[in-house]
Amino acid sequence: MTTSRFVIAGGGLAAAKLAEALRANDFDGTVTLVSAEDHLPYERPPLSKEHLLGKKALVDFTVDPAQWYRDHHVEVMPGTTVTAVDRATKTVALPDGTTLPYDKLALATGSRPRLLRLPGADAAGVHVLRTIEDSDALLALFGTARRLAVIGAGWIGLEVTAAARAAGVEVTVLEAESVPLSAALGPEMGEVFAQLHRDHGVDLRLGVKVGEITTADGHATGVRLDDGTRIEADAVLVAVGARPNIELAADAGLAVDGGVLVDESLATSDPDIVAVGDIADQQHPVLGQRIRVEHWANALNQPAVAALTMLGKPAVYDRLPYFFTDQYDLGMEYTGYVGPKQQARVVVSGDLGKREFVAYWLDSGNRVLAGMNVNVWDVGDKIKQLILGGEAVDPDNL
Repeated sequence: MTTSRFVIAGGGLAAAKLAEALRANDFDGTVTLVSAEDHLPYERPPLSKEHLLGKKALVDFTVDPAQWYRDHHVEVMPGTTVTAVDRATKTVALPDGTTLPYDKLALATGSRPRLLRLPGADAAGVHVLRTIEDSDALLALFGTARRLAVIGAGWIGLEVTAAARAAGVEVTVLEAESVPLSAALGPEMGEVFAQLHRDHGVDLRLGVKVGEITTADGHATGVRLDDGTRIEADAVLVAVGARPNIELAADAGLAVDGGVLVDESLATSDPDIVAVGDIADQQHPVLGQRIRVEHWANALNQPAVAALTMLGKPAVYDRLPYFFTDQYDLGMEYTGYVGPKQQARVVVSGDLGKREFVAYWLDSGNRVLAGMNVNVWDVGDKIKQLILGGEAVDPDNL
């Protein structure tokens, strides 16, 4: 009897959880996890939260210890990547020229930071945040730098800003939009976060365009805006979003469109290949549309479904999108999804001034599309019920 061979391309949370799920479902074939990083898979949210605040070390957010992989006979290949997929021969190529055969393949290749094509963008002292090494570099910076310029007021930019301010670093945040987080939350809720950071001494500059990262002797010294304004800084963080690593899938001829297209079971256009995490552009059975979200919850929860799909068992990923943030004394959870072309209005229950409230996004028929609880807890299940119920609500009763 031939042993089945499953390969996981990727080394983050989704990859680790997929290996766990395969063994939990009694898969007794070979499992090989090919990871670009030299570390065992770890969770990424602490990189911009607790780790930057000095509250957690890598060991605290490593998914499984080395002994787990040994005990469960999961082969981890650190410091390497899958460079190509040959679907005809069902093999993946590695950088040293060798190949691995597979019966089923999982793509968990994640994403990478978007880079700026600007003068000075490759200078020393210009940082991004994706890996533990990136986070370590920022943490070390907080002990020496007096001023930090952050380009981008998205989740990463603002979370790093909060950690920097906690360390006593002066921070200037530069954002092209008129409010932070406009794409994720819209103008009303974006303004909540704008005021939060201003209240903590952040120099928040909105509606600006960066023209250059200034340098001296090859090291970043700040930022020059298009209007000529100069912001002096000891270091610069570029936090302008992420790009999904879909090149491997595209080169293999899988269906892609900004992400790797997957069905409700997370299978790609090749039934022997699944995709999970940041790259998965799923036909969502509850929301009735394709969505691709770069959230920790997908990396955590999708693998359980993908594992069943790889094992030939029926499975559907129907969880609602979920993400969270912690900045200063503000804790927030967001459940649901409002598409970029969807019209929605925001109804708030609670106190915006004290930043203790629940915000609901309603469509034109007063159906709840999403909810965000800020410093209000134990309401997540109620928000889910409102969304999944699909019925009109009375905004005044929310």
